[in-house]
Amino acid sequence: MLCALVSALTVGFALALAPAAARADSDDTSLTNLISLVSQRLALAEPVAQWKWINHRPITDERREAALLAEVAKRAQAAGVDPEFAREFFQDQIDASKDVQNALFEQWRKLRPPEGPAPDLATRTRPQLDRLTQSMIAALGRVEALRAAPDCPTRVAQGVANWKSLTRYDATQTEALNRALGHVCESGGVGATG
Repeated sequence: MLCALVSALTVGFALALAPAAARADSDDTSLTNLISLVSQRLALAEPVAQWKWINHRPITDERREAALLAEVAKRAQAAGVDPEFAREFFQDQIDASKDVQNALFEQWRKLRPPEGPAPDLATRTRPQLDRLTQSMIAALGRVEALRAAPDCPTRVAQGVANWKSLTRYDATQTEALNRALGHVCESGGVGATG
């Protein structure tokens, strides 16, 4: 009787471990980290927009964007990350941030402008963006193996869904978040979860 119980426990224990080993193959910790960094960067779109609004600056700054993309390509290459992948990814970050800023400008025009002073772009917000850029480049290196996987878009979508549930993510930012993750997978886009 004791042998049968030990044997049953051993089989049960072995079966319990089998799914864990299978899950380890699809561990998306690096993807979750990247989604977190993208989310943090998108959160900085509001203080950037507020500064631009108060200082009557346009949302698009093509020279600054081009300089950022060139710098990203250099940093990516130095970090062993495909520079073209990094450039496409950061173009998505720029576009998603501009989407958020445009939506805020529209809201401020219709309702009322932001109150109070904006955080200084040069001394406060840009240094935060620069730190995030460096972290994001490192994170891109950790997700490169996932990019070609057939289920990459679905895994990104599931990662976004998990992130939203963990953080109570603002649903109005969903479109921008999806756009910011548009080139994580080689096939492009964020897939549906079912």
